[in-house]
Amino acid sequence: MTARPSNLTRLATMTAAEDSPLYVTALAKGLSVLTAFGPSRPAMNLLELADATGLNKSTIQRSVFTLEAMGYLARDGGSKRYRLTVKSLEMGTGYLQTAELVERANPFIQQLNRQTGESCNLLEPWETDMVYVARFTSHKEMPIHVPIGQRLPMYCTAAGRAYLSALPKELAAVYIERSNRAAFTAHTVTEPAMLMELLQRARTDGFSLITEEIYVGDIAIGACIVNAEGQPLAAINISVPFSRWRPEQVLSDLAPQLVNTARAISSAAKGLRPSGAIKHQT
Repeated sequence: MTARPSNLTRLATMTAAEDSPLYVTALAKGLSVLTAFGPSRPAMNLLELADATGLNKSTIQRSVFTLEAMGYLARDGGSKRYRLTVKSLEMGTGYLQTAELVERANPFIQQLNRQTGESCNLLEPWETDMVYVARFTSHKEMPIHVPIGQRLPMYCTAAGRAYLSALPKELAAVYIERSNRAAFTAHTVTEPAMLMELLQRARTDGFSLITEEIYVGDIAIGACIVNAEGQPLAAINISVPFSRWRPEQVLSDLAPQLVNTARAISSAAKGLRPSGAIKHQT
């Protein structure tokens, strides 16, 4: 049974939500302050926060004061800059501790990690990105560190393309069009027509393989997790370095194990419904 989207993305409904009398603008502004911090902006003063969020200085002052009083923000030493505190982890870890898909998938991903000895991950969709929600790392040397919560674009990642390949073609095309298709390396595919061809190949193969499209020296292979109705829920991937692997080896040795694991997780998650960025109806 083919799943059809009831709404394309969270972004498509944001305007309607903001117009609702139930929408709490102050809460939304406070959350936008918390989510403004990241690797490129680990600490910010009030003016920098205003620039990062688009909020005025008065709103930033009130939001920062409140978040600092609640323990989510703290001053960076004796400066006027603020950082997230360890308390801010509560929001993310709460999801990881309560998400049914993560709970059901973890034993299978851990077993895949033991079988392959390589980094194995579970990623869920959000807007046009995939988010790492479970990660079992390799004991071997890995040149790339990807923490839980890291967001990477769908269009140029193995997990993202595997996920997109399980969507109706017209919806996958919308996601590709909406993506900011930057070339992270010289190998990144950014042309929509070429990406649609790669998605078709992933549909045929049951997995997606990428080589150095987002990180130099990285090979990744991804397969989609679906429910009983064929609706995509997430994707798993295996990431390996060129120093130990070649693409043909990944295809022959890792692809079958990855696909089998994706099928096992899909069976365990057959009763779950898509959540987050996309909702579907049959």
